Amino acid sequence: MWSPDRRALILGLLAMAGCGLQPVHGPGGGGNRLFGKVRPRDPDTPLDFVFNRRLAERLGPDDMAIYDLDYRISVGVTSQAITPDEITTRYSLNGTADFALTGPDGAVLTQGRVSSFTSYSTTGTTISTLAAEGDARERLALMMADQVVTRLLAAARTLPG
Repeated sequence: MWSPDRRALILGLLAMAGCGLQPVHGPGGGGNRLFGKVRPRDPDTPLDFVFNRRLAERLGPDDMAIYDLDYRISVGVTSQAITPDEITTRYSLNGTADFALTGPDGAVLTQGRVSSFTSYSTTGTTISTLAAEGDARERLALMMADQVVTRLLAAARTLPG
């Protein structure tokens, strides 16, 4: 017997197949146009190093790079939890990354802005607070790099060659 959930799943899959969606890494998908072909700009900060590492994990090493990825990361810090004694016990890190992918001729092929946030606690020792902040900054860089990769993969089919 067919349950309503199962029927909805089958109908949803049929609808998606009919609209021309195809996996980005599957046959005919645009993911192969980017793998190993994107060179991010040289890192300047520890956040940039984490960002670039994640790009390499997702898009492969830039051995055969034909595209350049320029980006600018900015991070704002906001007090999130304040005690009645005016002691901040939690901070929020709000980050944005503006990016532009350029081709061999220097023309911008796609560009955009991604943003994300994370937070960390300051209720422990100074060492644990510094470690928590470092971990939060790394998480933020990873999240933004993943979003940039998603945007690049979405645009991959429109890229030349």
